This record gives sequence, structure tokens and C-alpha cells, in this order.
Amino acid sequence: MLDKVLIANRGEIALRILRACKELGIKTVAVHSKADRELMHVRLADEAVCIGPAPSAQSYLNIPALISAAEVTDSSAIHPGYGFLSENANFAEQVERSGFVFIGPRADTIRLMGDKVSAIEAMKKAGVPTVPGSDGPLGDDEAENMAIARRIGYPVIIKAAAGGGGRGMRVVHTEGHLLSAITVTRTEAHAAFGDGTVYMEKFLERPRHVEVQVLADGQGNAIHLYDRDCSLQRRHQKVLEEAPAPGIDPEARANVLEACRQACIEIDYRGAGTFEFLYEDGNFFFIEMNTRVQVEHPVTEMVTGVDIVREQLRIASGLPLSIRQEDVKLNGHAFECRINAEDARTFLPSPGKVTLYHPPGGLGVRMDSHLYTGYTVPPHYDSLIGKLITWGDSREIALTRMRNGLDELLVEGIKTNIDLHKDLVRDGHFQQGGINIHYLEKKLAS
Repeated sequence: MLDKVLIANRGEIALRILRACKELGIKTVAVHSKADRELMHVRLADEAVCIGPAPSAQSYLNIPALISAAEVTDSSAIHPGYGFLSENANFAEQVERSGFVFIGPRADTIRLMGDKVSAIEAMKKAGVPTVPGSDGPLGDDEAENMAIARRIGYPVIIKAAAGGGGRGMRVVHTEGHLLSAITVTRTEAHAAFGDGTVYMEKFLERPRHVEVQVLADGQGNAIHLYDRDCSLQRRHQKVLEEAPAPGIDPEARANVLEACRQACIEIDYRGAGTFEFLYEDGNFFFIEMNTRVQVEHPVTEMVTGVDIVREQLRIASGLPLSIRQEDVKLNGHAFECRINAEDARTFLPSPGKVTLYHPPGGLGVRMDSHLYTGYTVPPHYDSLIGKLITWGDSREIALTRMRNGLDELLVEGIKTNIDLHKDLVRDGHFQQGGINIHYLEKKLAS
């Protein structure tokens, strides 16, 4: 087992990693910016190292500072969490070259799956269903690009190969707008990601966002942990998730779960990962793979009983998976509400001092948060301050517990989106299950 892990992140995920390390008897090092001295995991870690000023570029994205912190604390591994450098192949490579274990996939795997074009090609080869598209990057031949669009059928979407998080994409409904859309997306992609490569796909008009959680040990063993529905989104950012996804065709589900498991073996994957799909009319279409632990991983843990972060640590220690596919059983249903420090109506960030914090409790209720009364939420980072997760024998029971949990949750001194979640979990269409990715934005607009 690893001896000491440096946690290269902050907030609730850093605390989540620290707890898993403590369970396994692994010592922990918390790195933090000057603005994050009072974070809960910093208080609880065996050692703490300040790595720079508040701006992320000078602290949590500062690769030399992170590696230096690992060196001075004699750490054996670095866990990147999610966000920041978690899917940065260069960081993973430098960590390994410096003699530390990167708790995640190999650098070449991150590169493969980070480029959307190469990822789609790899998935096609592995038998994972993909969206009809250009089957590679778009060239400069305008006539050929127009022919590709006609073959796919309008509407189409132009995407940046290096994009993500909803950035670097443009929907085209008519041929007259195609060429200008390609040019603009290329320009934006180059400015945002340093790579102007773009590709084309069929634009699905009413899809759901369904993803498959996987674990693989890099030793030929891989399992899936079933699926999650993440269709409640605003500006391509997830707001509320559940597992398993309701109303999925059983045969389509079984096929895609097995295809994802086999794909992990095919690409020699190592660690936790998530295959993201659009699901429409009983069909799955691969869009990307996230090569890290996801924000929404707790809903999968609640319905499978598998500790995903614990397995990440075991795999990074060189151990094989502790469970086989036949050991993974679905049990009940789970929801997760992302609690953000932001105005529930305007979505403007709301940093400041938390004057009162009271998490909910009861059977089937889990609160993953770094908050405590007296903590000051800084203005420099993502607004996520916690995740309320509920489980029940049925979807109805889990949703009832979520409604009760949101009513119990108290965060005073700052604004939060708790009221938005209270509205969502009482929404008639959401209660029925199976809403598409455009539902929340249309609801907010009305």
C-alpha cells in the first residue's frame, strides 16, 4: 500500500480523498493556497504545505510547486482529484518522471481520451457506439466539409477536439451557416485550448446525458459500476445527478455497459473513469471519457457499495481490483444535489463567511462538504461547497429523502442554490424521470 499521498486539490474532494487514505492507513499531505489555510482537510492532514497565492495558476495549477511539495514531504503518490490538473497528461508525466505515483491513468491514456477525435476513433475500434460524424478532424476543403454535413444530416454540431465543459462547440441548422461556424469554432478553439482542430457530429435534439462508471487496474481487469443520469444541466454544467438512470432500455444498457468494460481492457486503462453518452430513442452515443474521479461518483457508491476512491488508491499501489464484475450488484436508487455558493436565481457567486452550517441526517443521507460554521468561502475558486446525496430502496424513497434533506440543510451567511434544488426535486416532470439535457434551461427561462 502507498505510504503517503499528497492531495493536489481543495474543498470537498480533498476531504473525500483524505478520508479514504485514513481508512487505508495512508498518511496525507494537504497542499493549499494562502487563501485556503482554513480548509477542513488542511486541518486534518498529517502535513500541510502552502504552495502559493490564491490564484489557481500560482498554486493548484503550479506543477513545479506541487512536485516540490511532494519531494519535501517525502510523499509516494499524488492524487489530483477532479478539475485543476486531474486530466493534464503533462502533469501526470512529470509526476511519474519525478519518481512519484500518479493516482490516475497513464499520461498516454489521458492524451488519447483528452483529444475528442482520437477518443472517438479508439471507442469505435473497441465497439463502443458513437455519434454519426466526420470520423476525424475537418480539413480545409469546403466542398468536402459540406458533403460530410449532408451525409450526417442537419442539424450538426462543430466541436473542438481539445474542448470540454461545454466550450468549443457550435450547432449548425442549415448549410448556409456551416462554413462560418467551422471557421469561428476553429478560431475559438485555438484561443481557448491552443489547438484549432475541430470535428463534426450529428446534433441530437432531445438527448439525455447518461454516463457509465468504470474501474480498471491496468492488469487486464476491468469492471463497470452501472450508469448515472446527469441530464439536469445548466450551460453544460451538471446540477443534479442520479443512479441508475431511469427508463433505459434494458438490452441497450447491458450492451453499452459491457462495451465500456471491454474498452477499458482494449486501451489498457488504469484507475477510475467515466464514459459519457448521449441517449436518445433507445440508443447510446459516446461523446467523451473523463479520465478521473467524477464529482457525482457518490451516487454510484451508494447503489453499488463500492468505494471508488479507495479502489483508486489500491490500484495506484499496484494491487488488482478487489472486486469482480459478478460481485457488483445494483441496490436501490440514489440522487446527488450539487450545493453551490451562488444566488439561486441569478447564479452569481456568493463568497463570504458561513455564519451557520447544519448538515442533514437520517437513514440513507450523506453530505460531502468541507463547510463548517465560521469558514469563509473564498472568491477565487469553483462555487461548489458540498454535495447532498440520498439513497433509498426505490427512486421514490430516495427522492423523498432528498426533499427532506434539502429542507434540513442550513447554510447561512452566504447565498446558495438550495432553493433551486428544492424546486427541482418537486418538479413533476423530473419526478417522472427521463428528462432531456435541455429541460432545466427551458425551465429557468420560463
